[in-house]
Amino acid sequence: MFAKAFRVKSNTVLKGSDRRKLKVDLSAAFPSLSADDLSELVPNKEEINVVKIYAHKGEAVTLYVLHKNPLFFELEKRLYPTVYVLWRYPALLPVFRTWAPVLQKLIGGADLMLPGVVVPSCGLPDVKPGSCCAVAVVNNRAPVAVGKAAMSSAEMHSSGMKGRGVCVLHTYMDYLWAFGDKSNPPSLPDEDDKVEDSNHEKSEVDEKEDGEYDVGKGTEEQQSSDETITDQICCGLEELSVTEKKEDQVEGSNGNEEENQDEQKTPQEEMDALLLQCFLHALKSKVKKSELPLLTSTFLRNHMFSCCPSGKQLDIKKSSYKKLSRFLQVMQQQNNLVQVKELSKGVESIVEVDWKNPQLRSFSIPEEAGVDKTDVQGGGEGEAQYHPPEITTLYSVSARLEPLFLDANKRKGAIMHPAEVRSAITEYVKKNELVDENNKNYVRINPSLCDCLLDKSEYQEVESLKWDDLFSRALGKMQECYQVVFPGQAPVVKKGHIEPIDIFVASRGSNKKVTLIKNLEVYGLDPAVVASALQHRVQASTVLQLLPGAKDRVLVQIQGNQVHQVGSLLLDHYQIPRKYIQGLDKAAKSGKKK
Repeated sequence: MFAKAFRVKSNTVLKGSDRRKLKVDLSAAFPSLSADDLSELVPNKEEINVVKIYAHKGEAVTLYVLHKNPLFFELEKRLYPTVYVLWRYPALLPVFRTWAPVLQKLIGGADLMLPGVVVPSCGLPDVKPGSCCAVAVVNNRAPVAVGKAAMSSAEMHSSGMKGRGVCVLHTYMDYLWAFGDKSNPPSLPDEDDKVEDSNHEKSEVDEKEDGEYDVGKGTEEQQSSDETITDQICCGLEELSVTEKKEDQVEGSNGNEEENQDEQKTPQEEMDALLLQCFLHALKSKVKKSELPLLTSTFLRNHMFSCCPSGKQLDIKKSSYKKLSRFLQVMQQQNNLVQVKELSKGVESIVEVDWKNPQLRSFSIPEEAGVDKTDVQGGGEGEAQYHPPEITTLYSVSARLEPLFLDANKRKGAIMHPAEVRSAITEYVKKNELVDENNKNYVRINPSLCDCLLDKSEYQEVESLKWDDLFSRALGKMQECYQVVFPGQAPVVKKGHIEPIDIFVASRGSNKKVTLIKNLEVYGLDPAVVASALQHRVQASTVLQLLPGAKDRVLVQIQGNQVHQVGSLLLDHYQIPRKYIQGLDKAAKSGKKK
């Protein structure tokens, strides 16, 4: 849930009455906490902040923060502890253990699968489906992830330890952990493992009386190596990912040396390197001489951000420069790559670029960034090219019209294409010889057609119908459905009309307008991706909100009347047919304001 950055909605101080309620809720959710524990977690005389956030998929989450560390988060009216709390109370939740390399997958957003669970001698913890539980690595009791059990302990055993075990919500090194002081897990050795190791050591010594081979030393070496792997995975995950990418690019004996250097890099040094890479990439492939002078803020938003590799986030505040102006100053004074001047008061612009600079000429553009980020700048999803779904109108046989389709072996509820409906009715008419002999454009009405297609007021008046009228009446009496086919997925058929993408403009305050977009999910569009694309296009702030009364639906809000830009993005880039977009007529009229 927190594998990607979230958006903070509000940050307020917890009131006294709410503080007491929080204690009661924690006591009910975690009965093992004593009164002293609750007083330590929710002190009476220290400030506790309530931070309301929206996760990257739009989920509304409430954080309870003490001393700048999030202690608990509330999701769907249920409290969960963070790793900061579990490091102080490691026995607060049932704990599943796994191997250290699995942690890398969990931090990336994956759930804990049962094949990766280490079953101790005492067996799995007793959990029920949906129970709050924690995940720890072998040889360290300090939990590194929090989630919900996907099935009960009995079901885990009966499934042969296959399938999803824990639905992970929060992990060490995710964005919720980064919201705190970013401390590392404490070393809490598992006492059970120590006892087992000591017993195993004694038995080996007893069996080998004359062998002074130090089994304990071997065990300690194994434990130390496991702890080393754990530390590398837990404390240097970002360094490992950078190392893996560079190993593919480097050949020969220098690969090991560069790997060791990358592992020693701090997060700040990594952000400095990413900042320089995006800067050189933007100068070499994005900026044109005709664009100069170029505002530094525009250069950052339109060019540098689009050059950031997928899976990474460019954040100048996490670099050693802290500000874009300071970084550009270094690029000007030490590297002579650009010249930055203040053309107007407080506004800096890049006025000149040294295209012949050796550092710039020797820079090679990463293939991944060159392909993926072009789609992002154009308004695409970046990771995969979007293809609109194929939408087909279908019809369901109703009970009233069932007699007309018996010969076609179609019963009530059968789904038919309009062409199939026409074919079935045509066969019915020909089989019963209902074509008018004098005028073959008309069909005579028999008792079955009368009951199926005519209203009561027409029983004595209508004796024949034209073919087109016959078909339109039949389709009008059937239940309309629609079929949606996404590329590479099975068709999905639903009753009723497909909801169009709704674009409308609302007022906020006295003279402020915002554009709202909903139903993007119906067409396989990610609201977060669409919001990001619009933000880059119009340079305006965007907000994701949960749509009231609709499950798993998100409302995209963008500042100003941007109906024209939204329509252009949906029609031209995403290739959504115009008939499935509602509200394009609400675009701002061109011309001077009166």
